[in-house]
Amino acid sequence: MPDATPPPAPDERRERLEALRTGALERLAALGRSFDDVVAAAAGANTDDEHDPEGATIGFERAQVVALAARARRTVDEADAALDRLRAGTYGRCEVCGRPITEARLQARPAATTCLTCATARR
Repeated sequence: MPDATPPPAPDERRERLEALRTGALERLAALGRSFDDVVAAAAGANTDDEHDPEGATIGFERAQVVALAARARRTVDEADAALDRLRAGTYGRCEVCGRPITEARLQARPAATTCLTCATARR
């Protein structure tokens, strides 16, 4: 079924990608502060994770912040790559089959590199 949503102007697409990037950078900064807080809390705690239930919680919190920060970094990288594709004129084309990615998919996932058909086939 063809995409009934008309494509936005390139400026609108760029703004959407820049907003995605900015949001991820803000999350990264907040996560950096959270990580610092977790490390500071651990400094005064018993760090014997095996015998101290609080130590295990601190370790879990630290790992969770690290994982969320890694995801935010990937989002920044994906947004940067999408902005590069927009400048090159290849944004919105599936990297697998070369067909256009529907506007609905690009609105849901602005940095998408594949059409829904190819993304589903990868799973």
